[in-house]
Amino acid sequence: MTVLVVGGSSQIGHFLLPHLRATGEPVLALSRHPRPTRDGVQWLRGTLPHDMPTLPELSAIISFGPLLALAEWLAHANRVGAPRVVATSSMSAESKRDSVVPAERAIARQLREGEAALATACARRGCAWTVLRPTLVYGAGLDKSLTPIARRALRTRLFPIPAARGLRQPVHADDIAQAVLAALDCPVSAGRIVPIGGGERLPYPEMFARVRDSLPRATLTVPLPAWLLRLVARTCSPLRGPLSRLDSDLVADNSELQGLLGIRPRPFRPDASTWQPPA
Repeated sequence: MTVLVVGGSSQIGHFLLPHLRATGEPVLALSRHPRPTRDGVQWLRGTLPHDMPTLPELSAIISFGPLLALAEWLAHANRVGAPRVVATSSMSAESKRDSVVPAERAIARQLREGEAALATACARRGCAWTVLRPTLVYGAGLDKSLTPIARRALRTRLFPIPAARGLRQPVHADDIAQAVLAALDCPVSAGRIVPIGGGERLPYPEMFARVRDSLPRATLTVPLPAWLLRLVARTCSPLRGPLSRLDSDLVADNSELQGLLGIRPRPFRPDASTWQPPA
């Protein structure tokens, strides 16, 4: 049987594909652009939900892409059988539910609708499914949260650290990849949405300080006081949502992750290679 990975070029896919190859099962990875077969992974050009290649019967589908698109394709896909489905959503489904920014509330609603649509599509096809909800993902220099901050600091030699009281729980992409593999072999995780956070809950300034300390060149710390953050939030609409959450705890309860899947994510210990994209 064959495993299909949607989002194989993502940072989680970067860590997952070598693990899958080690299992000995054939691996297909979907990409918007043609890629040569490499290291035992056959890349297929395609895009969910309407521009998909012909596929063999699948033993599993692993997706790091939009859940609504996956659900729509799965509801009408031919000849793929009833594969085990493991997909990622985001903790933003809850953390942005009551955001002061309408666009962020829409993102949270879309994530929850995608989770529900996937559950419905899998039930109709007879597929077992598990959804992982990660917190702040890092690890392969492809994220849009911590990596841009690290690279900007290297360019400017300045590292702003906001005065914030909220806790953060960054999770390494390889720990998510390990959780995906564990879910594939764990029938008890079927039909569950499982939160996944990193091995430490850190105050926001401490998380930023560890990013700064991981950089290969020294940077000047620039404290951002609370009054300045409030001013920016009032005057800069794109930053209003993120700044409004600085004093909120954005963390995950890992009890299901550990109890069901046996995964204990690593603590947040980045180094300079953390912020470099794969070769």
